[in-house]
Order: sequence, then C-alpha cells, then structure tokens
Amino acid sequence: MELKHVDGEDKGDVLLFALSTCGWCKQVRMLLEDLEVGYDFIYVDLTSGDDRTEAVDLLKSFNEAVSFPTLVINSEDVIIGYEEENIKSKLNK
Repeated sequence: MELKHVDGEDKGDVLLFALSTCGWCKQVRMLLEDLEVGYDFIYVDLTSGDDRTEAVDLLKSFNEAVSFPTLVINSEDVIIGYEEENIKSKLNK
C-alpha cells in the first residue's frame, strides 16, 4: 500500500483515508494544507488488488464502517467526516 505524503509541520503520524471523488475528503485535505500540517493520505478508490485489501483492512481497524474521510492522528485519535474544530483541536491548531 503506497501512501502519498504532503510536507508540512510535524504533528506526529497524520493519516487520511479518502476517496478521490469525495468532496468532504477534499475539504479535510484543504484544511490540513491551510493548517500547514504534514500528513500522509491514500485514495482508497484508486487502489486495487492487495493494495486495496491492505488499505481497507487498515481503515477497518480505525473505522469499522469504512466511511470517508477518516483521519487518524498518532494511531489513537480518529475523526470521521469533516469536523473542522475537532481536527484543529487534535492538531493543536
């Protein structure tokens, strides 16, 4: 499974599970970039085969419903959907 990285301020492990066609996923990405936070992301819908299985299995470990966007911070804080204030709070922004 290949993650894409966006450079920015190091706030720990910030991982976004997203869909390339999802408007809310785009909003989360734009928010992270506006906050200048470094993060990794994967567009699950653009994966296939073993990569997709690995991505979905990892996502399920944080969000059983497999819904998007799912933002995971340091493998402990999970934010499902676009929750601007919650994202800012968890990133100390």
